[in-house]
Amino acid sequence: MKTSDIWNKEQAFHDRWAESVDVAKLPVDVTFTGPAALENRWLLQQLGDVRGKKLLDVGAGLGESAVYFAKLGAEVTATDISPAMADFTHRLAAHHGVKVRTHIGPAETLAFPAESFDIVHLANTLHHVTDKRALLTRLRAILKPGGTYCSWDPVKYNPVINVYRRLAQAVRTDDEAPLGLVELRLVREYFPGAKVHFFWISTLTLFLKYYLVERKDPGRHRYWKMIYLETPASLWWWRPLARLDDFLTRLPGLRWLAWNMALVGQKPLDPARAIFS
Repeated sequence: MKTSDIWNKEQAFHDRWAESVDVAKLPVDVTFTGPAALENRWLLQQLGDVRGKKLLDVGAGLGESAVYFAKLGAEVTATDISPAMADFTHRLAAHHGVKVRTHIGPAETLAFPAESFDIVHLANTLHHVTDKRALLTRLRAILKPGGTYCSWDPVKYNPVINVYRRLAQAVRTDDEAPLGLVELRLVREYFPGAKVHFFWISTLTLFLKYYLVERKDPGRHRYWKMIYLETPASLWWWRPLARLDDFLTRLPGLRWLAWNMALVGQKPLDPARAIFS
């Protein structure tokens, strides 16, 4: 399939999704502060204070991350392939009393001035991108020297989560490709020494609860969004599993059975370490 056809499919899918959501009912803060917001809480620890930083949110989707970073004081630009998603992000920002600039277009074709951002952020985005090398080349160019790349995406190896992906095809796009070792090496090619952290092995029991106990149809309910609605009280049984995963996700080999991995790296300060001039 042509890349342009894939882009058109992605845009249409995400346009429909944006049109089905109520701005006033979309949670923002809990996607970073909730007990199951494991990836985002880790990324916040790595980023530190973002006040006054120029941040580009690539594949911003409904805009929860873009708006949250704006609430923390960052100067945020959100980009997405879907015009409806970009419009939703703009309205979500207004609803929360912050300003977010929006830009529409495929991630691989980003056109911003060189060295214009302190941080580039991708949440659940890289695995949607067809030409990951083209995207990473652009991101490295628009980051300032010493600027930070951060992302999180699903990993492709866990057989249980792969069954879930087949069951959830109606709420996913068929062009996405979860990441593996090759993609980790690619990111580190552009951002040498990037830190990686894995999430969700035994804690994926929460998905089994949604499916077997609560009878939530994975073809109608986005489990990866439902997790943010959990509270400390509702996850009393899950917390020991989270502590267990703190150990399991650090074991070589076994950690690749995680659901997601997050990456944080810096653009080299020394031009001699850069891949491209």
